[in-house]
This record gives sequence, C-alpha cells and structure tokens, in this order.
Amino acid sequence: MNTITTTNFNFPNQKSIYHGKVREVYNINDELLVMVATDRLSAFDVVMSKGIPYKGQILNQIATKFMELTQDIVPNWLIATPDPNVAIGHLCDPFKVEMVIRGYVSGHAAREYAAGKRMLCGVTMPEGLKENDQFPTPIITPSTKADNGEHDEDISREDILSKGIVSEEDYLVLEKYTRALFQRGTEIAASRGLILVDTKYEFGKTKDGKIVLIDEIHTPDSSRYFYANGYQERQNNGEEQKQLSKEFVRRWLIENGFQGKEGQAIPNMSDEYIQTVSDRYIELFENIIGEKFIKADISDINSRIEKNVVDYLTKN
Repeated sequence: MNTITTTNFNFPNQKSIYHGKVREVYNINDELLVMVATDRLSAFDVVMSKGIPYKGQILNQIATKFMELTQDIVPNWLIATPDPNVAIGHLCDPFKVEMVIRGYVSGHAAREYAAGKRMLCGVTMPEGLKENDQFPTPIITPSTKADNGEHDEDISREDILSKGIVSEEDYLVLEKYTRALFQRGTEIAASRGLILVDTKYEFGKTKDGKIVLIDEIHTPDSSRYFYANGYQERQNNGEEQKQLSKEFVRRWLIENGFQGKEGQAIPNMSDEYIQTVSDRYIELFENIIGEKFIKADISDINSRIEKNVVDYLTKN
C-alpha cells in the first residue's frame, strides 16, 4: 500500500523543515509555510510504524474545507492547497497553548470527572453529570503545547496569564475565536446529522500582528463527533455513543496492550487492519464533509507533491 510517511523536499527558497507527529512544515523564505499532511498515524503521542493510505489527504482536505467555511468569522493562515496533501499559508508565530473546547463530558473530561474532580483547567464542572452528557455551556480547557514529543498538559486561564504565556488582550481574542469556531462547527455538524463533542484550535500571529487560526480544524484527529441519531436514547440507556474520531484506533491499541507507557511495544498492524483504518477515515471524511471522497493518485506521492508545490511556488 502506497503511503507517505516521511518527506525530505528541497523547495525553492526553503530555509528549514519541522517534522511534527503527522505534518511536516517547510519554511519558505520566512514568509510562507508549506504544510505536508503525511499518512502517519499518531496515538498516545506515539507515531505508529506504518502509514494509513489516504489519511494525510483526508486530514488536509477536511481542514481546508473548514478553513473556508469559517473564514468569515475567524481569519486563518491558509493561502492555497496546490496538492491534496498540502496546504500553503502565511508563516505565523504560534501561541504556545492549544485552545481545547468541550461541549460534552467526554474523553479526558470524563476521566477527570469519574475520578471525582469537578475542576478542569480552572473551570468548574457541575455535579450530577454522567459520561457524554452535555455541559450547560461549552467549557474552554486549554493545554500547553508540548515540545519534543512530550505530553500536552492542562493549564488554566489564570496560569496562562500569570506566567505571561499569552497576554490578556490576546487571550480574550483566542477565547472569542474559539467559541465562534465551535459554534459554527456545531451548526455544520448538526446539518450532517452529527454532534461536535469537543475539539482543539491553534492560533498564531502573522508578521503584521494579526491573530489567525493555524494548523488543522474539525478533523477526526483534533475533534470528537457523535452521531446525533439515537444520542439521547443511548444516554438514557447508559450505552456507549457512536462516534466519529480516532478513538477506534486508541481502543484497538488498548485492547492489544498499548497505551504509550514506558516499556510497552506498539502492536503490529496487519495490512488488513490498516485497510480497515483507511476505510474508517474515508467514512469520517464523507460524514463530516457530506461529500464523496475522491482518492488522489498515490502511485508516486512524493513526486506528485514535489511537482505541485514547486509549480505553485515558482508561479506565485
């Protein structure tokens, strides 16, 4: 199965390259960023040994679509998408926090709640809720943006401001944009028969000081979705929710004895299992976007990307 798991391009006016868990980011003349979405699969802050066909294309195209659908309410970094796996945009100075917003008691919030905690990132969670119940209003629970593969950590608004990680003036903008994006994402999800449960956004500043949305938005890697149909019935019966997210991969890994802890070996993913993961990501795309997924030519992904990016950079 052809996948793209690593890149080492040398684009015109390239100054540096940053290898993230899934994306590889090329600095072009300290003005543009070329962001390549690879097919790498990350879970528990660990990158799996094999790529997932079409995953990078799926993530890139979902993020691109939602950038377009939200640019009227929040400015973003994106300029062009010359290739199915590539986004090109303004070089920004990223804020060192991720803005996590939660509409429901799910995932990390549910685990904290079950442990008896009623405060998450300085925000009080009401009594009497059970896993996957809706919060009265969405809560913002930021995390620090980890470097070098370390785990992101919860942080309160108060600590962000007291430590000078973000100025109060800028943080108010981040909060405002986070709520506006989540509201728009909630409305779009509802139109597709989905519930946007929680998500995270990253922001940066352009050279002229404008705060913009960067990285990805409303993808299954950064967000959790439930199917709206039957949600309340499942809650009433104490059943698990049907969800669209990367959670199915995490559960498979847990069942096979891996949670990213020291000494644990990553279980082998057979070609058959990898194909099922690829199929699930395509299902996610089609449900979240509401369009048929069109597979790109993957016979020689690296050459395709290189040609498309070089053509764009030389013509612009």
